[in-house]
Amino acid sequence: MKSETSSQVLYRKYRPSDWAEVVGQEHIVSVLAQSIENSSFAQAYLFTGSRGTGKTSVARIFAKALGTTDEDTIEIDAASNRGIDDIRALREAVRSFPFSSKFKVYIIDEVHMLSKDAFNALLKTLEEPPAHVVFILATTELDKVPETILSRCQVFSFRKPTEKILTSIVEDIAKREKIKIDNEAASLIGFLGDGSFRDTYGLLQKVISASSDRSINRELVESVTGAPSLVVIHDLYDALINKDIDSAYTVLSKANDHHTDMMLLAQLMLDTMRMSLMYRYAPNLREEIESKHNEKYIEIIKKGAVEGAQVISSTSIIAMITAVERIAYAAIPALPLELAFLEMIEVEKKA
Repeated sequence: MKSETSSQVLYRKYRPSDWAEVVGQEHIVSVLAQSIENSSFAQAYLFTGSRGTGKTSVARIFAKALGTTDEDTIEIDAASNRGIDDIRALREAVRSFPFSSKFKVYIIDEVHMLSKDAFNALLKTLEEPPAHVVFILATTELDKVPETILSRCQVFSFRKPTEKILTSIVEDIAKREKIKIDNEAASLIGFLGDGSFRDTYGLLQKVISASSDRSINRELVESVTGAPSLVVIHDLYDALINKDIDSAYTVLSKANDHHTDMMLLAQLMLDTMRMSLMYRYAPNLREEIESKHNEKYIEIIKKGAVEGAQVISSTSIIAMITAVERIAYAAIPALPLELAFLEMIEVEKKA
């Protein structure tokens, strides 16, 4: 019986284990690595950034670079150890010397979950930490960490990896796993990963599990993730270009009936419209855009760039951004998209 869920396997197998393997956080890696080389590192750090951006991985690599062994690297989940008694126990533990290393490294994940009293107790330790201790705090919600804690730490902000970076990682892992994957499938997984290494690994794991012949195409990714098909994007583009609100509503209704994820549909429409604008106004980027997608998708992008000049514009992009923002809390997920098409086609202005 497996002790790990399928979404964890690839993430744990391929998570970076040294500085050279960290992707997309070069601005942080260079500073941390140099500080250790110069013996000028701090005793308290705070890593902030959205989930799956590599905060705990970099924290572990930092500990390893310090020469700290696994037994002297202590990881604490503040979500389940958030009370003052937990931090009091921590304050007692930091006084003891390392087992086999020069330093003990405490990695406190989701530190924003600590209670007010726990933060106050932690602050006393951060103000005068033992010389053999280094703290690395990690959070996805920087605004919930008291200023008094922040002032005692060196703060590093982790960037979301770009879709390009995630797509490259998907292709690299597929190659290592001896999985055949086409460019469009890899791009879609990178897009759906939404700036998270962990989520991207999990999606790839899920799609690999669904593959019967160790090959992955876009259609398989769509069926596994609930992402809309290119046919839906194509038909919505046609409706938009032809200013045919009836067709747009019909396509959206059918997509909804087939349980298409409306958020993904809106995000894919937004991304496709964005690329159409880039294709239209930035000729130097056309070759790059064409190299990343299959012929069917490129045709959609080109159609929007040329035939959709009147309706696929900065104004329609803003309407689609609004739809994406509203879907998250809409009682009827398709409604924000329906309203966006009304606005883009300017139906109500004509009436």
